[in-house]
Amino acid sequence: MRDFKELEVWERGHQMALDIFKMTEQFPKHEQFGLISQMRRSSESIPTNIAEGCGRESQKELIRFCSIAMGSASELEYQSLLTKDLKIITDDVYEGAVNELLILKRKLNAFIQYLKTQLPKNLKSQQ
Repeated sequence: MRDFKELEVWERGHQMALDIFKMTEQFPKHEQFGLISQMRRSSESIPTNIAEGCGRESQKELIRFCSIAMGSASELEYQSLLTKDLKIITDDVYEGAVNELLILKRKLNAFIQYLKTQLPKNLKSQQ
């Protein structure tokens, strides 16, 4: 088990969720149950899955939950593009959000790859 609060990827994911919650406050009210809800769920899923993985007993489970977090980050990347194309956010807001998201995804991928190198040899072949 690890303390998720000590991980940079969790910190970045947490900050991303805070930023998305703040950004979506400005969205049109008719998106309350659409994009607002979807983007908030995707953004909070990233640090939530990292935290849950850290609470599990095995390295393999942590990798699995970090992979789920990566999927949520990809969902959020698309949802951000959609909001830009729908003119809900400006190009500048989109660029800022996606740049941070891409940094998070790169760091999360590096963390997953690192964790895989720490697996016992017999488990590596099952990846």
